[in-house]
Amino acid sequence: MSVLLLLISALILIYLGIGGTTAAAVMAAATVIGLFQDDWHILSILFGGALLALALMLVLPGDLRLEKLSRPLLGWVRSRLPKLSDTEAEALKSGSVDWDGELFSGQPEWSKLLDAQPAHLTSEEQAFIDGPVEKLCQMLDDWKITHEQYDLPDKVWKFIREKGFFGLVIPKEDGGLGFSNTAHSEIVMKISTRSVSAAVTVMVPNSLGPGELLMHYGTDAQKQHYLPRLANGEEIPCFALTSPVAGSDAGAIPDKGIICKGQWKGKEVLGLKVTWNKRYITLAPVATLIGLAIKVYDPDKLVGDQDEVGVTCVLVPRETEGVNAGARHLPMNTVFMNGPTWGTEVFIPMDQVIGGQDMLGKGWTMLLECLSIGRSISLPALGTGAGKVASLATGSYAYTREQFGRTISQFEGVQEALEPIAGYTYMMDAARLLTSGMLDRGVRPSVPSAVLKYRNTDLMREVINHAMDVVAGRGVITGPRNFLARAYQAVPIGITVEGANILTRSLMIFGQGAIRCHPYIVEEIEAAGMEDERQAVKKFDAVFYRHLAHTTRNALRATVLALTCGLVESVPRQGEIKRHYRQLARFSAAFALMTDVTLLSVGGGLKARQRLSGRMADCLTHLYYATAVIKQWHEEGYPDDQRPLVEWSLQTSLRDLQGSMREAIINFPVPALRWPLRLLVFPLGATGLNGPDDKLGSEVAATIVKDTPVRQRISRGAFTTMDPDDPLGRVLNAYKLANETADMRARLHEAIRNRDEDELDGIALLMGHQRKELVDWACAQGIVKADECDKLLEALTALYDVIRVDAFDGDGLKALSRCAKGKRKVVERPPKE
Repeated sequence: MSVLLLLISALILIYLGIGGTTAAAVMAAATVIGLFQDDWHILSILFGGALLALALMLVLPGDLRLEKLSRPLLGWVRSRLPKLSDTEAEALKSGSVDWDGELFSGQPEWSKLLDAQPAHLTSEEQAFIDGPVEKLCQMLDDWKITHEQYDLPDKVWKFIREKGFFGLVIPKEDGGLGFSNTAHSEIVMKISTRSVSAAVTVMVPNSLGPGELLMHYGTDAQKQHYLPRLANGEEIPCFALTSPVAGSDAGAIPDKGIICKGQWKGKEVLGLKVTWNKRYITLAPVATLIGLAIKVYDPDKLVGDQDEVGVTCVLVPRETEGVNAGARHLPMNTVFMNGPTWGTEVFIPMDQVIGGQDMLGKGWTMLLECLSIGRSISLPALGTGAGKVASLATGSYAYTREQFGRTISQFEGVQEALEPIAGYTYMMDAARLLTSGMLDRGVRPSVPSAVLKYRNTDLMREVINHAMDVVAGRGVITGPRNFLARAYQAVPIGITVEGANILTRSLMIFGQGAIRCHPYIVEEIEAAGMEDERQAVKKFDAVFYRHLAHTTRNALRATVLALTCGLVESVPRQGEIKRHYRQLARFSAAFALMTDVTLLSVGGGLKARQRLSGRMADCLTHLYYATAVIKQWHEEGYPDDQRPLVEWSLQTSLRDLQGSMREAIINFPVPALRWPLRLLVFPLGATGLNGPDDKLGSEVAATIVKDTPVRQRISRGAFTTMDPDDPLGRVLNAYKLANETADMRARLHEAIRNRDEDELDGIALLMGHQRKELVDWACAQGIVKADECDKLLEALTALYDVIRVDAFDGDGLKALSRCAKGKRKVVERPPKE
């Protein structure tokens, strides 16, 4: 009984998070009570006393614990902790932890999510979106840009420069607009719903160009010179990281700079001879200022005593002798400026190092900080934009397209495709806004940025594929009428760039997050790396036992919450979604437990266990997106018309979360741990989270078909037009007319179905394009009123026009070919490509 009471008290204390002298006193009292129950039996005294002594040693610091437990444990932990490369060590120091840290903790504080300052726009930012951004969208003809001009028109380039699109986030005092990250995201998203090429042109200088690096790390002289010129478009920037043989791995790039003296503007100065060969660089063909990531070497010890200084970011003016650029890549038939840049021993002064000489070797940290910003905004905004335009256009098309006498949106097979279009778009938007809100609060979300880039671009692919299934033949014919083709073709770009999704999922998200967001691992790594052994043991002793209690508590929480369906967990009451909060808390605890078990059992082998890492990344992703949906619904006041979307999103996330965790456990690389993990995480089996049912799915599909406020909410921020000559406007105009004439057309269809065979007057023989004859017959028969006939004819004409596709005769195709040839040039190839 003494042993049993001691163990029970210890588990309760751990579950409640109580330690120190309080825990010691409770466990001692429990043991003594147990000894009374055992009549002070000798075995009870021996076993109970021994266990109590061990427990007291664990909870109370002292020299005995330090020497007998902590020192040998430190040696064992050193053998298990992952070995970090220099670039990985830098990655851990970059960025900051926010809501992602709560999810890794196993016991998220929901108030931190709900009370955090949300993403929002100022009146000035909204006015810019309603004004210049709207105007820019109206100027864009994506068919002409892509198939005839192979570039943005000159007037568009001029407008982008003059209206400050290249200086969205540059401070006003430096000539920019000084907008928030949320505004940047909204602007890129809206432009992307009109033209991917234009959106990429705008987003790169604001998120991936030298401007962001100069704002954070530039010298005063660099800021004063370059930022105003970048903001007004006098300088067109690009930033070149990717090398042919090293991808975007800054630690492996062969591009180099040798510190030396050379001539610059007639004077001998200290600088760098830079050699580089980069590709896939957006805006490189037109850039006047090239940012480079290179490795710097100092063989003559001109600035220090190290031969290899490290990764450094530099600026190279395009007109510098020896700089090569101008050739173009063509990324999946989108025509934003992209191409290679290269140079051999191009001399630049030390003033061209971003941040000056003091920032030599600190380029990787600079890149990590700024890439987390860009990765949080640019491609996630494009993915969300694609979802919004797909929801708007495909929902409209499904309503206007009729088959077998009724709209195809009524077919369950079509609803099954519309459902994820609406649901995933809502989720993408929620995650985008949660993350941009973090950025506006000053957070540098290195882990959420990777989650968002990976998941939003992946969901973009899902949404566009479903949209193509619904639109079918109307979507596969290339031409100026097609409203999906460009998004469909551009999907692989988002999947591939800024860290390919395979790399991001299988290496970055969990590999970085497990350490970066863990409450104790970073301190343990620091302790393990200390040279002073006594100080190392003391530092380790101060954190390891808290880590041990943290892991045990999460194991208990995961099991207890699974057995009780989370009923013992205190959760917010708003929104009447307590059951979802409880399941999310349960899986957060299970995820934290799995993280600890993975780090301690797999350790340094995690890099090679990419299937495990990928599944754990999926677990974090589903947790993040579910909580993003809760945050968005909270900020909008829990509107009831969004409830189907919220329920669908949460049920989908929890189903997929359970599946990812189950797969991680049954395939865990240490077989002996599989059954224990199953018992702790799924004591009742992996059941009960089956995802949305068909009824809910039909409700969600209807949110983008029915003309209601929630349909406008899903597509909020997308560019819209009712111009019947525009590819999107054509279907939206038909949708509007279809809604306005729904009753008339219902009467017409009913009359045709119930017509008398002897009184057809040839109506059954009419072709689909003979709309006037059909309307004339309906008017003559009194099926529609005289004042309705013109409106009905207009609607039927629009509905027929929606299903038409483009066709080119031989001369038309040749004209397109000649136009394309006129844009091509024979260019010098870069060396070693």
